[in-house]
Amino acid sequence: MEINKYFNIHFERADDATIAKRLIGGAKIKGPALVILILSIFIASIGLNMNSTAVVIGAMLISPLMGPILAIGFGFATLNFTVAKSGILRLSVQITIAVLASALYFYISPVQTATSELLARTEPNIFDVFIAIFGGLAGIIGQTRKTLDNVIPGVAIATALMPPLCT
Repeated sequence: MEINKYFNIHFERADDATIAKRLIGGAKIKGPALVILILSIFIASIGLNMNSTAVVIGAMLISPLMGPILAIGFGFATLNFTVAKSGILRLSVQITIAVLASALYFYISPVQTATSELLARTEPNIFDVFIAIFGGLAGIIGQTRKTLDNVIPGVAIATALMPPLCT
């Protein structure tokens, strides 16, 4: 019995063109993606303000931040620096929007106390780096399958991209 057949990451792999289209297309930040970004920012901010873990997790799931991150990784992995640069630019725009929108929200919010959900995201450590690395690996393997499954939502929750930007 070969152990390699159980850990073959090429099993049910999509073709290169499908993977490229999926990863590059997921990095767009116009139209619905921009609206979803803004909505997820306010959902995360309200969840942090209300100290609601469920609401914060919901914001993690709907946040489109993963798209540009996957495009950056894809661009560097395939030595397509145009895609990587585009992903970096789009992620930078999303981060700027997230920081500005959440700052506006917390400026006008009547709740001025720091909740445990808010404070939990202010002290990253080495384990957060490991979560990001392993989450990224799981995410890219998930995105290269013929059928998309629940990997990306799991990675979105594990890496918790939106709430730290809103903190």
